[in-house]
Amino acid sequence: MKAIRTGTPELLFWLTGLTLLFLSDPHQHHFSLCPLANAGLEHWCPGCGIGRSIALLLHGEFSRSFDMHWFGLPALVILLHRIFTLIRKRNKKELFNAKS
Repeated sequence: MKAIRTGTPELLFWLTGLTLLFLSDPHQHHFSLCPLANAGLEHWCPGCGIGRSIALLLHGEFSRSFDMHWFGLPALVILLHRIFTLIRKRNKKELFNAKS
């Protein structure tokens, strides 16, 4: 129960997601849980576009990322901010608990 309060599951979720996007090849179609992508409409789906946009950013392809989805860079900044916030909050709680 303590891990849930410190945000560890959410932190692991975001770190895993960004790691998988980094390891993926944004130039090839890959397995997706998206019903639109599985129906062959992956070029229309805004969610798939933002995922590929973030993957392209992580590979350093900034102009292609912006072409894929304009919100990729702001989304990546928001996710990184959330990850650092969770890490900071977790470290503060561990420091506070160690002093008690």
